[in-house]
Amino acid sequence: MKKAREKCSIKGKGKNEEKEYHHKRKEVHKIIRNKKKLYIKNGMESVEEEQKYNNTRKMYQTINQFEKGYQHKCNMIRSKNGELAMNTKERAEMWKEYVDKLLNTEEPKELVEIGNREINEVAVEELTIADVKKAMKKR
Repeated sequence: MKKAREKCSIKGKGKNEEKEYHHKRKEVHKIIRNKKKLYIKNGMESVEEEQKYNNTRKMYQTINQFEKGYQHKCNMIRSKNGELAMNTKERAEMWKEYVDKLLNTEEPKELVEIGNREINEVAVEELTIADVKKAMKKR
């Protein structure tokens, strides 16, 4: 489509280039419409599936997402003095500074224990074949 638009925009070109551009543009809009229909269809199927498995929270999250429509995500970061980064170079530098600060901290001097285990340890039960079969039947 980009090439067709460039051909159409060059002065002195005829009707053929203009027709080609409009034809390509129609094709692109048709593809976008079909993708959007497919996206909505898949979303509705996921809502039905969540309802079938009684996952009401996930079901309503999906419904609310469709009601809100597309929400542009704003990836802003504030500097140390509270100013928002406006251009990409400033943002990249601030993110680098932020990540460096997070990653380059000192190790804790003493470990905090809860009961007879450390915080980082998580009690995990071993899986059995029956657990796996049960999980597979749910899906």
